[in-house]
Amino acid sequence: MSVLDNWNEWKGFLGDRLDHAQTEGMNDQVISNLAFEIGDYLAKQVEAKNPQEKVLADLWSVASEQEQHAIANMMVKLVQNNGSH
Repeated sequence: MSVLDNWNEWKGFLGDRLDHAQTEGMNDQVISNLAFEIGDYLAKQVEAKNPQEKVLADLWSVASEQEQHAIANMMVKLVQNNGSH
């Protein structure tokens, strides 16, 4: 089973990776850029495994680059607030 199969597991995985990046001293801008790159890759290369990922992929596909950065930043905030819950 892939971590992408379950939304809560995916958020937990992202939250753990975010915690690790912050522990390693990555600043918010670097984290934001990485989140954008990961979001872009997932939207273009990976099939959504659950309804939440499908919504994100659909939003990503119609968003401008600025809006995609906003989506990526919101995902970072989401996992900061409750990624492992």
